[in-house]
Amino acid sequence: MNIHNTAEEIIIAKVAEIFEAIAAGENPERLCTCDQCRLDTVCYVLNRTPPRYIVSNRGAARTKMEPLLRQQEEADTVTLAYEGIRQINHNLRPNFSHKGKEEAAVQEESKPMFNIPTIVGRLFNGLDFSPMSGIKVELRHNGELVVMKDYNWQNPCSLVLNTEGAFSFWPIPIPARSGNLHKNFEFTITAEAPGFEPLNHFFQVPVISDFQFSNTFSMSRIVKLPDLYMFPPGGEDF
Repeated sequence: MNIHNTAEEIIIAKVAEIFEAIAAGENPERLCTCDQCRLDTVCYVLNRTPPRYIVSNRGAARTKMEPLLRQQEEADTVTLAYEGIRQINHNLRPNFSHKGKEEAAVQEESKPMFNIPTIVGRLFNGLDFSPMSGIKVELRHNGELVVMKDYNWQNPCSLVLNTEGAFSFWPIPIPARSGNLHKNFEFTITAEAPGFEPLNHFFQVPVISDFQFSNTFSMSRIVKLPDLYMFPPGGEDF
């Protein structure tokens, strides 16, 4: 089934147009126009815009025949885009240089590899079951920090109040000798917090090697860990 969100097409094009105009102009507000801020702005607008899905050429034709509606959508997109640009520039991502394009750590697509699924979980205070925050959660393999697929996924992952104890990792693919190999990869989730015993949670992820580099996030390829808990010295272990 081929489903297309026409609002996404309009938003991506309009945000790109706005950023190009800012970069080409005097830019008195000194707004960052790097690739990451552009991507963040697209997400900002998409999350605040109702989708418009079509499944046929008739739907596409109908969209083209609604000029007044399209004009209003574009006007709303421009308003949201500038709002998003200023919000994002007020809170620039600390893990990105904001000087241009940063390359993701990727593997060659023609070589066999193990595409590790996204790993997600939540970490709680074992005494009152409140989400942990203000600490860092690490994903390790063979005692080493696991390299992430690109700069938008950090390891360690910082827990903040508005994420309610949630953490996520998307590891870079691991080279394989050939395709169709079955292997269990052992990982460890570690965390430390003042007044709590260090957390070490061990788990395995079964993966089959292939020749296709997986660079698209998918909800169907997620390893969801059980809720994890931290306790003061002498408390229970989960």
